Amino acid sequence: MKKKKLWYNRTTMKKINIFSGVAFLAMGVFGAVELASPFADGMVLQRDVEVPVWGTASAGETVNVSFAGAQVKTVAAADGSWKVKLPKMSASKESRTLKANEAEIKDVLVGEVWFCAGQSNTELPLVGNSPRFFDRQGRLVAQMTHNPYLRFVHASNYKWSVEPKKKPSYKVEWKKFTTENLMSGRSFSAMGVYFVLDLYAALDIPVGIVGTYWGGTRIEPWTPRCGFENFKGLEDVANTKILPPSDEAFQAPKGQKPKKRGHQQPTVLWNEMVESWCPMAMRGFIWYQGCSNNGDGKRYKLKMQALREGWAKKFENPGLKLYFVQLAPFSRSWFDLQLGQAEYAAEDKYAGMVTTCDIGNTWDIHPAEKGTIGKRLAAMALSRDYGISAIKAETPVLKSATAKDGKAFLAFTHAEGWYVYSDNRSVEVPFELADEDGKWAKAKLVNVNGNGSVNGAELVLQAEGVAKPVKVRYLFNSPWIGNVYSNWGIPIGPLMSDVK
Repeated sequence: MKKKKLWYNRTTMKKINIFSGVAFLAMGVFGAVELASPFADGMVLQRDVEVPVWGTASAGETVNVSFAGAQVKTVAAADGSWKVKLPKMSASKESRTLKANEAEIKDVLVGEVWFCAGQSNTELPLVGNSPRFFDRQGRLVAQMTHNPYLRFVHASNYKWSVEPKKKPSYKVEWKKFTTENLMSGRSFSAMGVYFVLDLYAALDIPVGIVGTYWGGTRIEPWTPRCGFENFKGLEDVANTKILPPSDEAFQAPKGQKPKKRGHQQPTVLWNEMVESWCPMAMRGFIWYQGCSNNGDGKRYKLKMQALREGWAKKFENPGLKLYFVQLAPFSRSWFDLQLGQAEYAAEDKYAGMVTTCDIGNTWDIHPAEKGTIGKRLAAMALSRDYGISAIKAETPVLKSATAKDGKAFLAFTHAEGWYVYSDNRSVEVPFELADEDGKWAKAKLVNVNGNGSVNGAELVLQAEGVAKPVKVRYLFNSPWIGNVYSNWGIPIGPLMSDVK
């Protein structure tokens, strides 16, 4: 039987196949609308502000973003990028879906969003494998916690990058505050967990927190390039040439340490771990870092200013809050850097500092009392950002120091009264006074009672051999443990001042 002749030949078929393939690819690219990496199932969106939503698509493609009854359209730019802003929304525990064309993000809540950043004392987890590196009460707290309206996400992959990354090399996975998530695998920053738990207890709305930290790191790697640019006093940092991982400075023979550590270069941790989150809407970030910058002394103040301003620019949020932890006591003095931290907090209205001089551990650089730190940070946020003015959470700040009849009278803001508390029931205080010859002597608090109560709104000091005090300092000498508290329960941090 004769075969029927086909109407097409091989050349024709080849053309058809090529055309079909091109058409299929074109259709695939045109339909590939994607949301940026922060947008993942279970996330929390910031309430009461316009919320940026961004991603990629085919150039010129119309992108329709919808959430909670709101719809916003835009057209993708020539490079495929797009961004819209959802209108302001009230807090909501309702699980809803965010859409960008066919792309969907499920179980989205609306509430408060914060970052949690820094070095190892930020990183110290609620639950961990090493008894020396997890929170003292963490295992108990994790067992007692099951709150689906609180979410955390890890943005720490312990890598660095020379160039800013628009898409992270780690998986973004929002997790609920449940016993399972807090007890197993990678638990979350203990400081961050306590902060969120206290916010929720007061506000009763969803809270999301992003953790980005790396033990032993300096502040410069966490600061974006724009934070250092045109910043007087940090020109050396701004002009630092960032070297790639292949540079010989980071290489060393087996068994030896390299001359330099690449991840300590300016901007490189920001580039790898934080850049891809911009410009996500959030309230601010909590920060615990400084040990690795101890040599900076008061210059650290400038670097903290560059950090906040850089984050604020990148997140397109001029009023971005930075609430941070003053370094806790350890087996060395952080005194100059602690003073720099305090000066920065006093000068930047968007920054706030909580003290830890009463809960440090002179034998351990990682004190396990993170619940107190989280509570103090939360109290500051509740007072400043959430309208609960009844909470007095500010660290006492020295307002004036005057001398009369051989005594020094110290007046503070954010304190209406005082008490002294020491584990051994002593009312001795780590204050010192100096005379005109520059000799320092241990001072006594002369208006304290035997039970630790202080009479009056001022602290009155006197030191043997100092007839005319001209300087005062607090927590300059070992063991650097503070024991003087405002009547609101907030300890004074390290200080030094002239006495007039």
